[in-house]
Amino acid sequence: MAQLFFDEVKEGMDLPGMEKTPTTKTLVQWAGASGDYFELHYDKDFAQSMGFPGPIVHGRLEAAYLTQLLTDWIGEKGQLKKMSVQYRGNAFPGNKLTLGGKVTKKYTEDGQNLVECQIWVKNHEDKEITPGSAIVSLPSK
Repeated sequence: MAQLFFDEVKEGMDLPGMEKTPTTKTLVQWAGASGDYFELHYDKDFAQSMGFPGPIVHGRLEAAYLTQLLTDWIGEKGQLKKMSVQYRGNAFPGNKLTLGGKVTKKYTEDGQNLVECQIWVKNHEDKEITPGSAIVSLPSK
């Protein structure tokens, strides 16, 4: 992706969206990479005993997707300074996730060009299931 510069950012602008469709294989790969082997993410019977229709997507995988959204947007010279998310809903393998964000504030502090954003993951029903916020630092032209 092209490098984003602080001068190009406007408060209220949308971040470029991203779509992901995690599969059961994705969940297995994430479990192996993250060490999160909780049965809720791979065992259909266990998930159903917990009241779910089947295994659910790892919340931390959704956070990783949001990290990718941000780092793709800011480019190689940008820095992700802070990010936080909340898990308020569930996603299931095979369902499309839509990721997005909006710039809420831009300012210079201690010599850094900072941009604050709202970020989110929406499930296949367009329900916001993982809202969050982030602060990035961007270079000037």
